[in-house]
Amino acid sequence: MTKLLIIDDDLGICRTLQLHFESLSYEVQVAHCVEDGLALCSEFSANVIILDIRMEGTSGLDGIPLFKQLLPQARIIMITAFHDMDSTITAMQQGADEYIHKPIDIDELDSAVESAVEYSASTQEEAFLIPSSFGQSMVGSSHAMKEIYKTIGRIAATNASVMITGESGTGKEMVARAIHNSGKGKDAPFVAINCAALVETLLESEMFGHKKGAFTGAVQDQIGKFELANEGTLFLDEIGELSLVIQAKLLRVLQEKEFTPIGAKHSKKTNARIICASNIDFSEALKAKTFREDLYYRLQIVPIHLPPLRERREDIDALIPELLARANKELGSKITKVAVDAMEALRHHSWPGNVRELQNTLTKAVAICRGDILSLDLLEDIQMPEAVSLSALDLADLSTDQSLQEIAYQYAMRVLASVEGHKGKACDILKISRPRLQRLLERE
Repeated sequence: MTKLLIIDDDLGICRTLQLHFESLSYEVQVAHCVEDGLALCSEFSANVIILDIRMEGTSGLDGIPLFKQLLPQARIIMITAFHDMDSTITAMQQGADEYIHKPIDIDELDSAVESAVEYSASTQEEAFLIPSSFGQSMVGSSHAMKEIYKTIGRIAATNASVMITGESGTGKEMVARAIHNSGKGKDAPFVAINCAALVETLLESEMFGHKKGAFTGAVQDQIGKFELANEGTLFLDEIGELSLVIQAKLLRVLQEKEFTPIGAKHSKKTNARIICASNIDFSEALKAKTFREDLYYRLQIVPIHLPPLRERREDIDALIPELLARANKELGSKITKVAVDAMEALRHHSWPGNVRELQNTLTKAVAICRGDILSLDLLEDIQMPEAVSLSALDLADLSTDQSLQEIAYQYAMRVLASVEGHKGKACDILKISRPRLQRLLERE
């Protein structure tokens, strides 16, 4: 039975809420100050704590970290008659999970308690553990990824040019870095250029460098990326966006292994390995003559295609811990688990933005998470997959001699059975609140 602890110095509110939640089959204990509430925690492990802010003695705000220390998994719902912004912000920073104003809207409080209970239920032993550290290696065990690993292993020791294709966000730069880190030039620089981010004149200078006075604004010599990447790797992202002029100059570098900085009289040698990436359809670009055919075949000595995440869903389970661990490090957070329903929703999302979208979604969730467990409500626009549709439940054999109450009870029981007893999913399908479901099951 779910345990609920109510702490408020208003005896009337305490008694009213106690009777209400006991009628919904919660086990309820009441205290009238923080100190008494803390004493109860030694023998009453509440799943949810409803805590008033302004009380004699220790305030509810000051009590939040104390309750979190004793019952770290408990969800805390603050209630107050004051509507000031500072108290709301402070409560959430201290670790409160919800903030409700008096006079209390019982439906709003019911909803907050239901959400807290759902969170507790979904973050029990089945939650997925997240490692405390992460590597920079590629992640995935799908057949497609295994084939890519094999290709990387075969070509890493060579200096062959590589063309990586795939939708935006699939991780093309990660593949490029894996090739570099596995090759003989791994101790030399890995230098990246986004070919779509610069206008033609700046891109040429960025790639090949320039001499002082070569053009307006060239106040000093600049070393180009080809020179910086010598003996290492030059990664040209969005290669399909290069102008035909730059394409011609790049082709010469590939053929002659040398380049000339803008304004220079003499050429320089380069032994940089070229790895390119693009999400364009090269067959269309070649047909339209927006990309040189001779350059294309020079660049794609070794072609690698990264499939979208929706085509390798089995990799999601491995990606989530890696990306969450990375977000923990970047944001200074300590997410250690992912709730079961959150994991299920992440597995079934379509991910049109691929791994980049997954990473952004998880990073946002980590940024706003107030505990150590990532729950479904933190995932923006990510929903649980439909477990069952109403039309899939057979109503034909429900007797017309039964009362409407009995029919509703039987129907609710079938929905519950279809979702293996998960009351939250059942409520979603029936479009009712948890208290309403409880009343249906009790045939009230």
